[in-house]
Parts: sequence; structure tokens; C-alpha cells
Amino acid sequence: MCQLEGAKCSFLFCLGITIVICGVIYLRTPTEPKPQEPVSCRPFSTECKAFLSSMEERMEWYERDCQVESYIMHNHLQCSNLTRNLHFITRPLSREEEDYPLAFILTVHKELELFVRLFRAIYMPQNVYCIHVDAKAPREYHMAVQKLVGCFKNAFLASQSETVTYGGFSRLQADLNCMKDLANSNIGWRKVLNLCGQDFPIKSNLELVQYMQSKEWRDRNMTPGVKQPVSMRHRTQLQHREVMGSHVAVKVPGLKKGPPPHNLQIYFGTAYYALTRDFVDFVLNSQTAHDLLEWSKDTFSPDEHYWVTLNHIKEAPGSHIDGGWEGDIRAIKWRDQEGMTHNGCKGYYVRDICIYGVEDLPWIIKKNSMFANKFESNTFPEALDCLEQWHRNKVLNQAAVPIEPSWLLATQINSRSRNFNSSTGA
Repeated sequence: MCQLEGAKCSFLFCLGITIVICGVIYLRTPTEPKPQEPVSCRPFSTECKAFLSSMEERMEWYERDCQVESYIMHNHLQCSNLTRNLHFITRPLSREEEDYPLAFILTVHKELELFVRLFRAIYMPQNVYCIHVDAKAPREYHMAVQKLVGCFKNAFLASQSETVTYGGFSRLQADLNCMKDLANSNIGWRKVLNLCGQDFPIKSNLELVQYMQSKEWRDRNMTPGVKQPVSMRHRTQLQHREVMGSHVAVKVPGLKKGPPPHNLQIYFGTAYYALTRDFVDFVLNSQTAHDLLEWSKDTFSPDEHYWVTLNHIKEAPGSHIDGGWEGDIRAIKWRDQEGMTHNGCKGYYVRDICIYGVEDLPWIIKKNSMFANKFESNTFPEALDCLEQWHRNKVLNQAAVPIEPSWLLATQINSRSRNFNSSTGA
């Protein structure tokens, strides 16, 4: 028995010594350091220096979130973390903006990163946002948008989704679906503006509010356009059919439509607008508006005549009967206006509209429209990076409240010390 106890003690003593020796070896063995979170993302293009006024010679601005799309797609985070990490503004920045909430309609179908950055740029907690996701968008895209929008009590997906076709009635219907939802909103929005997924703001929310309340537009709708030119009459004189999700074609060559209802004069303009809440109620409830909508179903690109035609009706609230192209809603470089209204596209043209490159930014900023169109985050990321940072700087500089650190989109790093640390292996 004594021998057994002695053997047991010896075993425990040896085991203890072994554990101590192994612990010492483990502690003395160098381990690979845990990779640190990157302190920054890609630096801004050198062309940005002209737009970022606080950029010092030896200081470089770096974005704080380089992978917005993967962040939304692959992270299961609480909404409080998501809004902070993606730098959403979480408080009204002035009493003036708080007292004049805006409504936004966004129709999107691709480029998740561009949508997130657009939504972040226009987001303010006092406004309201209806997001229409194209029914043909991939399921993953739809779920990612829903995840993001679900973090904001003043934003929602349209209750009915359309399969949108370029130039088709479905594009107009998408806006109307959101208008119906916004009409039932408890937020007392004053005017509604519509956007597509490749837009980006030029004016800050404060500047939009001030523009909407200016003497010219305080009680008016903004629907730039003129009486339908002869060159555009085929759009509404010939019957068209929409091939869902593909294209719009003439039904039968030479087959004409009947005249517009109520002897309306048809106008031609942009598909983008800023409309009063009373006008939206008129659109949703007026028999004239309903009849024009029904008549427009087999026209080409009806959103380019519907809003502007109704806005030239005397009984429509906020109508602008004598209005033309007034209202600087979009900065767009059309191919056929090169050399007249702009100095050419520095990116490339798609359907005769410029996809902006970074060298287009001076023209965009100088024009000071409400929004610019169009951008692509993959082809010319520098253009969006520069404009986004320029816009956020302006928004925060105009704020009448203390700035929260999470609202900053980028950080400044001394390039000299960064190069020194890299060369020394620090």
C-alpha cells in the first residue's frame, strides 16, 4: 500500500514538473502576432485634393469602410453597430431641417455598394424613405437591401415590387407604388423627390430644404419640361408594348393611339421631380390623373410625360402652368450636348449619358444641381470616393449640432510617418 502511495506521489510530482516546463516553453516561444484591424482603406486619388479643402500636403485621407457591400452581405450585426460602422448620421443637423422633413423614392436593382453609399448620403432621421427593389433583382441583393433598410424606422421597402423595364410603364408604376405607401406615412413630409440607384447628391439636406422653401419653389412642384416636341410625339402617338424586364417596342407599325383624355396638352420632360404632398394626393385620387395614367400604359417612357403634363393642369395643387426647364434637379452630361452645356465626358457614355470619371467632378460641383447622374462604383471608384467625401464634409460643416466621430467617412494619416513606419517594420 505504501509502495502504491509512493508511486502515485511520484507520478503527480512528475506531471506537475512537466506542466511547468511546457508552460515555460510555450511562454518563451515567439508567436505570430495577431493581425491588427487595418487603420484605413485605400487613399483618395490625388485629384481629390482640389475638392477636399482640409487636405494638407503631408496628410492623406483614407476611407474608413472599403468593403461596404461585403459588410452588408456577410455580417450579422446589431443595427446599432451597423449604423455606427457605416457612418450614418443619427440626429437632425439643424432645426430648419427637422421642421421640413423630405420624402425620397429610390428605385434600385443593382450595385449594392452604390445604393448603400447613396442612401447614407441622403439619410437623415427626420425624413422618410421608400425603397423600390426591382422584382428581377437577385434574391441576395433584395435581402441585403432589406437588412439595411430594416435598421431604420423611417425607411421601408415598397409594399409592391415591379419588374422594371427601361422605357416601360413599369418604371412609372414603381414610383406610384411608393407614393401610395408614402401617402400613408405618419411622418409629415413636405415634398417628395425620386432617385435611381446611380444618382448621388450634390446639395446637402439643408441646401435641399432651403431650395424647396425658396420663393420660386415654396408652393410649387418641380417637373422640368416643355410642350412635347415633334421629334418626341411618336412616343405617345404610337401604341407600344412592354416586354417585361427586357425592352419596349412598337405594337404594330403605324398603329396610332387615340387622343389623350380630357383634351390634355402632353408635355415632355425629365422623369425626376420634387412634388408637394398635396400634388401627390391629387395624383392618387384625381380622375384626370387616373385617366392619363391609363392612357399612358402603352406609351414609351411615360414617366417623361406623366408628371410634367399633370403639373401643367391648373387645378393641380402646386402646378407650374408656365413652367419650362426650370429647376436644376440633375447634373447630366448628354452626348448630344457636348461642347454646348459641358466639356465632354471624362468617363464613358451609356445610352448617351455620361458615366462620370473623377475629372468630371469640377463640372458637377460647379453646376450645383440637386443630384448628379450617373455613377458606377466599379468602373470609376475614385469619382464616387471624392464626391462622397466632399459631400459629407459639406454636410458636417453646415451642421448646427456637435459632430459625432462615427459620422466621419474618412481619417487623416500623416504620409511621412506612415512611410517611416513601413520602412522600419513598425
